[in-house]
Formats: sequence, C-alpha cells, structure tokens
Amino acid sequence: MNKEKIIQEITLKAVRSSGAGGQNVNKVSSKIVLSFAINESFGLEESEKVRLSHKLTSRLTQSNVLILNCDEDRSQLKNKSIAIKRLFQILQNALTIPKERKETVVPKSVIRKRIKDKKTLSATKALRRKTDFE
Repeated sequence: MNKEKIIQEITLKAVRSSGAGGQNVNKVSSKIVLSFAINESFGLEESEKVRLSHKLTSRLTQSNVLILNCDEDRSQLKNKSIAIKRLFQILQNALTIPKERKETVVPKSVIRKRIKDKKTLSATKALRRKTDFE
C-alpha cells in the first residue's frame, strides 16, 4: 500500500454540514465527503484490491468505491484530515491478515490430576453410602 499515491487518488468534496454552528452552518461547507475507487487505484497491488473488495463489501458501492463522510468539526481542514486518517485506518484494518489459531494440547499432568480428583470424589461418596449386611 503506497500512501502517497492513494492520497493523490482520493476525491474530496465539501458539502454543507448539519448540526452545531448556528447561522455559520448555512453559509460554510465544512462537511467532507471522501471517495476512493479501489479498482482504479495505482497505490494498491492486485492482491490488496481483491482483499479490500472482499473485506469491505458492506461499505463499498457497486463500482467498488469507498465513501466516507466527516462532519465532526466546524473546520473543513480538520474534517479533511479526520477523513483521510479514517480511510487509512479502514484500509489498514482490512489488509491485516489474522494469525492462524494453533490448537493447544492438554498436558498429561492435567489429565492425571482430573482423573485423580474423580477417584477421590467417588471414594468419599462410596464411604457415605449405607452398607448392606445381607
């Protein structure tokens, strides 16, 4: 993943935001809509594109475009940086390959201890039983 190339391929669009800001909200376009086309990217390898399109299917459009909205701050510049950070965080999380789980073997000492505990418990229960003298 080449971050410099990806930053050049990002499309940023400023839109009027809702929420706090009073009259300023009606005048200033502070909300940022970030779109990133995964298939047309030169910053990603083919294997990474396939992995991203598989992992992010619920977040992608039909043409494999990732769209992020950011209107957390009143500043357009801060919203741009937040959206770009979010994009790289999403890409990084989707590209990490989880470790394979290794099955652990139960130690023989644990098995011996369990069997010994069962025998002692059964012995104490056997002593509690009524004896039949017939």
